[in-house]
Amino acid sequence: MFSRFTTLRRIPSGVWVVGGVSLLMDVSSEMIHSLLPLFMATTLGASVVVIGLIEGLAEATALMVKVFSGVISDWLGKRKGLALLGYGLGALSKPLFAIATTSGMILTARLTDRLGKGIRGAPRDALVADVTPPELRGAAYGLRQSLDTIGAFLGPLLAVGLMFLWHDDFRAIFWVAVIPGVMAVALLFFGLHEPKTPVTHKRANPISRANLRRLGNATWWVIALGGIFTLARFSEAFLVLKALEVDIPLALIPLVMVAMNLLYSVTAYPFGKLSDAMSHSQLLQWGLVVLILADIVLALSTHWAGVLIGVALWGIHMGMTQGLLAAMIAAASPADLRGTAFGMFSLVSGVALLLASTGAGILWEFSGSASTFIAGAVICLATLLYLRVMPVRNAV
Repeated sequence: MFSRFTTLRRIPSGVWVVGGVSLLMDVSSEMIHSLLPLFMATTLGASVVVIGLIEGLAEATALMVKVFSGVISDWLGKRKGLALLGYGLGALSKPLFAIATTSGMILTARLTDRLGKGIRGAPRDALVADVTPPELRGAAYGLRQSLDTIGAFLGPLLAVGLMFLWHDDFRAIFWVAVIPGVMAVALLFFGLHEPKTPVTHKRANPISRANLRRLGNATWWVIALGGIFTLARFSEAFLVLKALEVDIPLALIPLVMVAMNLLYSVTAYPFGKLSDAMSHSQLLQWGLVVLILADIVLALSTHWAGVLIGVALWGIHMGMTQGLLAAMIAAASPADLRGTAFGMFSLVSGVALLLASTGAGILWEFSGSASTFIAGAVICLATLLYLRVMPVRNAV
């Protein structure tokens, strides 16, 4: 216990600020996202295929845009300006959800929101590595992810309370979500002081052939791993739709995301700290086993209790793996190309997420929800096989 608090005190203040910004923006985003599949399915009458396509396009946009923001941040040697632009777009997108009357308007709002997420993601992740000593990076990424996820369960919790208070008024709740989004931008602007660019930094094209070769085999293996892994983990909107399928009352459905993000939050930092002391590959394999269990439970569940167990397992797997993957990229890539490495990782993961979420929606529509989760479990098994044969697994 004492060692844990000693490690927390050693984590730089910049990581705490970035984590606080992530917390506030996630409160804003998850107040909307925990209700959005329900809003589309009930108020707008959208099909599961349409919901899956919108979610896939939106999340893939966020991930694929990271490659450009990461490259630009490496070229500039600066991260904060791009992060501010990204968080600003996220805050500006929130009113669009409140006024949306069609699925097309929701798609526009989601793309704007996720474009902002994509712009800020790689510079933010690279900034955490820039300000943190190598021996603390697993803990730092775990802490940032944990703070981010505290926001991700507070948001749905607020949504549940307001759904009861305002009698399922989706649009009023979407307007309230604007407030923490604006607070996040203000905290980043006034609270974070970016490290000075080293005098040795030279502006060179990070995606030149020579620099891409400098990323090395270890980095490219982790990037490929991220793509395969993401195929197994489609949009969390399908967890909300599963809750709707087992007749959980509408106002209580956001509690599904509260449960997932609560487990995600409390496990992200301990597993991040653990990753500093053990094989990354081994820990990732255990995370995949937990995801397989989550998929099986969700595929077989016809009662709210089973859904909550599956969602809780999903949250634990997120805590085990998400900060870990970021630490693996940071460890494998050169310091001056970290933004590019995070961007390439996100590009590959974004394409995979679009395929996974679209495919999940089609399977759900034509074969039922169980087939969607069984397919995820099968892909997890393929990812485990990849990790067993990964030649550089000991290097990351």
